[in-house]
Amino acid sequence: MARLRRWIGGPPTPSARALPELPVALRRSELAAPYLSAAAAADHPAAGEAATTAMERSAAAGEWWPADIWGHRALWHFERAGMDLEATRLARQIGDLRTDAGDPLSARRYYAEAISEARDLGAEREQGLATLGMGRAAMDLSDVTTARRLGQMAEELLERAAAPPGEIAAARELRGQEKEV
Repeated sequence: MARLRRWIGGPPTPSARALPELPVALRRSELAAPYLSAAAAADHPAAGEAATTAMERSAAAGEWWPADIWGHRALWHFERAGMDLEATRLARQIGDLRTDAGDPLSARRYYAEAISEARDLGAEREQGLATLGMGRAAMDLSDVTTARRLGQMAEELLERAAAPPGEIAAARELRGQEKEV
């Protein structure tokens, strides 16, 4: 296809290895300078950290579209750098971002990716946090039974990982309590 496009004079297809250019609105923001500098130098760890910072600041301001773009860029850079734990954490954070933005349906994909990768890495706390996020997304989708099961699984994972008490309490809250009827 690429040869045919060159022959007929069409635009080349972007490489799967390259990111598309950052949208102009984001390129001109104050958050872009450290990212663009690191990306130009092909410093994937630094670019990933800069994009993560930009994602967090955008999300804190309720700017979901920029936060999502920054999160995906951070994920891409961490994957290129072979930083598996950071990439796993970013997948979970993108799930959190999508849920917070009101799209729990699409968030499930990122939580599932984070759960799978965390399991492969043996990162139980990260697996527990992703499971908790998946449970919250299920609750937002009114799937209470699944949400409660995921809360139980998250609680067990977080307890085994000696996670902070607040994270374990969040899993317990999601799990809920059975009441005699």
